[in-house]
Amino acid sequence: MTNAPSQKRSASIDWNARFHTLAAQAEHPLLKRFYEAGVVGAETPLEHVEMLAMDVETTGLNAKADGIVSIGLLPFTLKRIRCGEALYWLINPPSELRGESVTFHHITHSDILNAPQLPDVLETLLEAMAGKVIVVHYRAIERGFLDQSLRRHIGEGLQFPVIDTMQLEARMHRKQRGWIDRLFRRPLLSIRLADSRMRYNLPQYHAHHALTDALATAELLQAQIANHYVPSIAVGELWD
Repeated sequence: MTNAPSQKRSASIDWNARFHTLAAQAEHPLLKRFYEAGVVGAETPLEHVEMLAMDVETTGLNAKADGIVSIGLLPFTLKRIRCGEALYWLINPPSELRGESVTFHHITHSDILNAPQLPDVLETLLEAMAGKVIVVHYRAIERGFLDQSLRRHIGEGLQFPVIDTMQLEARMHRKQRGWIDRLFRRPLLSIRLADSRMRYNLPQYHAHHALTDALATAELLQAQIANHYVPSIAVGELWD
């Protein structure tokens, strides 16, 4: 187990200061309220942090050109996942569904025909996120798509700290990779969500459903902390 900060992590963003600045700059009242709720201090032990697992499914991988088609949220702590407080939305995106994306998330045109657009669920979404540390598996998707989607709809982006379970998995396997592995150029282990969960003997779920993937991400973080860290690790050592 490790609880030692690295020089790189100690130089991370001061999210308390960032939120204070963003609250003063925000023009949309919902964004202002979100930033004013603040965020826990970087020194807070993870075992005392309220977290929110998040997953979004999209029409593609380009946040500037593609859109969100579903969002899953699940509040949790290191000790408890509160499934009864889960939130899930189908979203009618501004961009067309693509055949290749439908094969992944199985959300079709008929599914989203009468679905709300992102601004219709924005108040509930930001209320669920407020004051919590967001946990995702591959931060470029959730953070990138929410930021670009809000810019498209309301003219302002969205910033927030995340703990990225994919990044944590990559960090651990880089440390464990020996000189023999590098000498013989053995491939890196997969850090995809399902493959990462298998290493902790976690159950396999149906992939690419936003709420199921949010649950899978929450369980993965709990397993990562239990196996490689300590519950008292400062949240600032893990977030980005």
